[in-house]
Amino acid sequence: MTGVREVPVHALLADGTTVRIRQAGPADREEVERLYEEMSPQNLRLRFFCVSPASARLAAERVAGEDRPGYRALAAERDGRLVGLAEYEVLPGGGTADISVAVADGWHRRGVGTLLLEHLADAARRAGVTAFSADALADNHDVLKVFHDLGLRVTRRFDGPEVHCTVELTQDETYLSAVESRGRLAGTASLRPLLRPGTVAVIGAGRTPGSVGRAILRNIHGGGYTGRLYAVHPEADAIAGVHARRSVADLPHVPDLAVIAIPAAAVAEVAEECGRAGVRALLVVSAGLDTHQSGALMGACRRHGMRLVGPNCLGLANTGDEVHLNATFAARRPGPGTAGIAVQSGGVGIALLDGLARLGIGVSTFVSLGDKYDVSGNDMLQWWESDGYTDLALLHLESFGNPRAFSRTARRVARAMPVLTVDAGRSEAGRRAAASHTAAAATPTMTRQALFTQAGISATRTIGELLGTAALLHTQPLPHGTKIAVVSNAGGAGVLAADACVDAGLVVPRLAADLVDALLAVLPDGATAANPVDVTPTVGEEQLRQCTSLLARHTAVDAVLVSLVPTAVAAATGEDPVRVLTSAPGPFARPVVAVLPAQAARVELLPTADGGAVPAYSDAEDAARALAHAAARADWLARLPGAVPELPDVETGRAKNLTAAFLDRNPEGGLLDPRTTATLLDCYGIPQIPWAWARDEDEAVAAAERLAGPDGRVVMKAYWPGLLHKSEQRAIHLDLQNASQVRAAHRDLVTRFGDRMTGVVVQPLAERGTELFAGVVQDEVFGPLVVFGLGGTATELLADHAARLAPLTDLDVHDLLTSPRCSPLLLGYAGSPAADLGGLEQLLHRLSRMASDLPELTEADLSPVLAGPHGVTALDVRVRLVPRHLHDPYLRRLR
Repeated sequence: MTGVREVPVHALLADGTTVRIRQAGPADREEVERLYEEMSPQNLRLRFFCVSPASARLAAERVAGEDRPGYRALAAERDGRLVGLAEYEVLPGGGTADISVAVADGWHRRGVGTLLLEHLADAARRAGVTAFSADALADNHDVLKVFHDLGLRVTRRFDGPEVHCTVELTQDETYLSAVESRGRLAGTASLRPLLRPGTVAVIGAGRTPGSVGRAILRNIHGGGYTGRLYAVHPEADAIAGVHARRSVADLPHVPDLAVIAIPAAAVAEVAEECGRAGVRALLVVSAGLDTHQSGALMGACRRHGMRLVGPNCLGLANTGDEVHLNATFAARRPGPGTAGIAVQSGGVGIALLDGLARLGIGVSTFVSLGDKYDVSGNDMLQWWESDGYTDLALLHLESFGNPRAFSRTARRVARAMPVLTVDAGRSEAGRRAAASHTAAAATPTMTRQALFTQAGISATRTIGELLGTAALLHTQPLPHGTKIAVVSNAGGAGVLAADACVDAGLVVPRLAADLVDALLAVLPDGATAANPVDVTPTVGEEQLRQCTSLLARHTAVDAVLVSLVPTAVAAATGEDPVRVLTSAPGPFARPVVAVLPAQAARVELLPTADGGAVPAYSDAEDAARALAHAAARADWLARLPGAVPELPDVETGRAKNLTAAFLDRNPEGGLLDPRTTATLLDCYGIPQIPWAWARDEDEAVAAAERLAGPDGRVVMKAYWPGLLHKSEQRAIHLDLQNASQVRAAHRDLVTRFGDRMTGVVVQPLAERGTELFAGVVQDEVFGPLVVFGLGGTATELLADHAARLAPLTDLDVHDLLTSPRCSPLLLGYAGSPAADLGGLEQLLHRLSRMASDLPELTEADLSPVLAGPHGVTALDVRVRLVPRHLHDPYLRRLR
């Protein structure tokens, strides 16, 4: 057992049980021996191929022996007792390790062995092992199934009664999907005591009105909860009509869920009491826990396998099941429905509950995550995916514990239902003093937006925008595109609506002549139909109905926005234009939204005769933004999932060795020198302009003669460790045409920078092309982010950048190339030569691969990247490495 010891983690089994995964060692001798001694003879035979009294002792000695290279043992334990053990020992050659796995009797078919092998494989990969080797008896169907179901490539070779299995440890999409599926089933099972509890106890419900605990108890009791409900109070026999006991241990039934609403100082002690009693889930609404109290609370939860919502939260509710649980202290009881809500802010939660109630959209599950010590947005997405009720997910997340796992879950869930969020914190100042262009460009807002875009999440700016978008997605079909027909009975209102659509990124196209003629044929005199369609204040209901139907059926239109203001003409004739939208015999073929400036509410749902609804907004901007989100969702759903391409000629091993050698020499990390930078980029096939290193004036002249192109011109750049912005420091000379100019330039640099300068880089003067910018920055939470956009000296001033989280799929790369405002330059704007798009795609894919392979790569800055019709070349590159070990984001473990 050599190298870094594994940090103990907690993870979920298939039935939702929590176990602790840790490295096993000398202290485990007795527990390992007990594990095997308590096995049935049949299980001992399957494990050791025989039944021998010495087997348990020898196995325990192997685990408890002295540290030796290439050996690792991981244990799974529950309540301090080993329930599983997995080991590997590296075979001669170093690439393959022999493994064994054992599970305690009574713990089979609960996922112990699979979970241990996932963690053992992660440890082996980090040690350079590429495959596991295992021998099993042919009738050991359980272990053979475990190997098969891992999701890794397994080959079998039968030899009489034995089977030799080889398990390749390469992580691919099949493996990640298998891990994800196991995690989803385990996570959902672990949430059942929390969200579908058969027994609930409220701890901290005071005898006098006004306490939070009493409000929650009253809401549960008065909300029709169908399970058993108790209060825990040291003195009372009943509170608010609910039976009370002195302690959790005194309750006649063990609660599935305990609600804790007591002072912060007592929370951890009560949580420990709940754990000892067998409680399976906690809802902690108490606030103000300090670091010690927080650690003690989490320790109790992990020790006893309890899932936790909170602390510092509003509570939770589940109306989508027969339990009818409202364990919140919100004033309004959530009505039953199909919208799932998870928020970190209680205030945001109340606003969403109230807003959805006004719209008549009911709630399936509401969870106020609070400080989010345990249960997260990722957990709730998995729950909604399988609860059988939810078809709309609303999130408000201020932080992300595991963004990459969240992204995979959200991508999958968003295929089945709309997932909406409020993009909170957009005003954050970001990283002002960045070490490179890349870090300066990659703001936290850009990182979150990359996550949301790639995952198919509709990210709104405000709660009002989220509710407006939810109203549309809940009631209307998705548009097939962004072409909007605007209809109005007041010309000015139509113009404002058209402007709002264009501002939101939608298109208000000029309508075809045949459609214009058809519209004018049914509209009153004086109407215009160029789009916006001005139906005039005299329009009748039937005329407006025919107009709207024509537009909603026409292929030139993807959605219809109808803006109506009340007029004296309509009032005098008894006509009501709004009635057109609610009395139609059936739903329109395309989404239809209303803008009613006279409406008091920001958004309402107008019930229709067929049982549906039409969203009505008081402001055209709200309607346009909701349509834009719907169009973006339709576009995302229409795209096939992208794929991360295989890249030829990538030398990952060489790059890792180079990184390790640099960090050995520079334990605190730093910028790579030009030679090491070039070598690293060569490992990934990233093209650079030819260059040479020169230590003095004569070497600079020789390099210029060797590298000068047909026109004989070169560039000279000063270098010293830590130099970042050469242009700002005037540490670069361009367009040097002969030896005398090269010498003069070198003398100028030496005069100005002296001994600080360790040498110069000489390059040929680059050909003309579009100056771009590409880079990578490692976000501490989100992982590697690839940034692309306009380059050159204006890169920070114009901030024309797009970003996506690595690893990049082919669709991600397409989005990176087309999202910046400068993208027309790549296609040959205004007669300029088009860039080599294939070369740019390869550059971004290779940057993505480098960032994914090397967690130590904290920044890579390629600026400028010159893109022309004949290729793509990085003219200047800076790479920063820092010591870093990142956990596999997809490895199953609780926070």
